[in-house]
Amino acid sequence: MFIRTESFKDFLQFYPLVSIIVAIQIGLWLLTSLIPDLREVIYSLGIGFNYGISQGEYWRLVTPIFLHAGIGHIVFNSFALVLFAPALEQMLGKIRFIVVYFFAGIAANILTYIVEPITYTHVGASGAIFGLFGLYLFMVFFEKRLIDPQNAKLILIISVISLVMTFFRGNINIAGHLFGFIAGFALGPLLLKNVEPFSPWKNKRRRKTYDDDIGFDPNRWNKKRYRYKPYLRPIILGAFIILVLLGLLSNFF
Repeated sequence: MFIRTESFKDFLQFYPLVSIIVAIQIGLWLLTSLIPDLREVIYSLGIGFNYGISQGEYWRLVTPIFLHAGIGHIVFNSFALVLFAPALEQMLGKIRFIVVYFFAGIAANILTYIVEPITYTHVGASGAIFGLFGLYLFMVFFEKRLIDPQNAKLILIISVISLVMTFFRGNINIAGHLFGFIAGFALGPLLLKNVEPFSPWKNKRRRKTYDDDIGFDPNRWNKKRYRYKPYLRPIILGAFIILVLLGLLSNFF
């Protein structure tokens, strides 16, 4: 479910929405990093700025979802999307996936506007990503048929780490993280009706078939593509913990 064994080409084919979202945010970060003048224009128009929203600039409830402050910020959020968003895109379908991602992100930005000072500014997809974690946590507690025990344990650990990190790192939009998480959790009863569990075999069926694929042996594919499977979950969790620790240590340097 959270193990990415697809090739780059297959990832783009199987998860087009996740691919587009990651491409947009990385592309914007590269542009604004390489061209300072463009950075000034994009960030002045696109950051979440409470005073601007109060003046009717409501697009600022959406545009911050695609903007990021630094390399650590963009790497962390892109890493989280690539690992955790694909399963939801397959399970929910494109429309419901877009609904939970942007509903959580926009809801997080609305609460930020309500509770933070009028001069408060922020960027990042964290509210939307926490919405995905919230939806997964709803599965863990109320839709156990959609997530196996190992993945449920993994998402529970990562959710707890992420929420704890929210209160220990500086320059974090705490309200955005928390409300994004709550928004994703709250959408669970609405979006998870008639949803089927994630299955890599669905992706396999979506590939173009060729004549020499008629005698395909699923066991052979399983052996070749998943022989490292026992080691990938701890690697994913370890990488996530390392990113969290680097974020925490950055406050002291």
